[in-house]
Amino acid sequence: MVLNRRARPQALISLVPMIDVMLILLVFFMVTSTYLNLDMIPALRPGEGSARSDSAPDVRLMIRIQADGQPSLRGETLSPRDLNRVLDQALAKDPLTQLVILPSGAASTQALITVMDLAATAGMQNMRVLRLEARQ
Repeated sequence: MVLNRRARPQALISLVPMIDVMLILLVFFMVTSTYLNLDMIPALRPGEGSARSDSAPDVRLMIRIQADGQPSLRGETLSPRDLNRVLDQALAKDPLTQLVILPSGAASTQALITVMDLAATAGMQNMRVLRLEARQ
């Protein structure tokens, strides 16, 4: 009598450990990465992108309010007169200029109100205030 044994199935390579390692790396890089300078985040320039509407602003300014309450643009601290000059130049270039204000978590609310008041006095109509969540 001849007994035929089944061939042993080949061992399958499992992808589960590799996926686990990739998820751990993803979480690690998400936690350790920060944007120290938010001005480096790219934004679309005029004419880029296919979904641009005619009412979209062409110029964007990001004013950061530092912990001491001083506004800064691209890392340069601005006095109220300088800020007014920058806003006037931006509005002369494009009346639909968008102003993005990013206050530091340590900045006072009065500093934010002062910058918003200067922008409104200059004629700025399109303003946004960004808020970053504090680390716990």
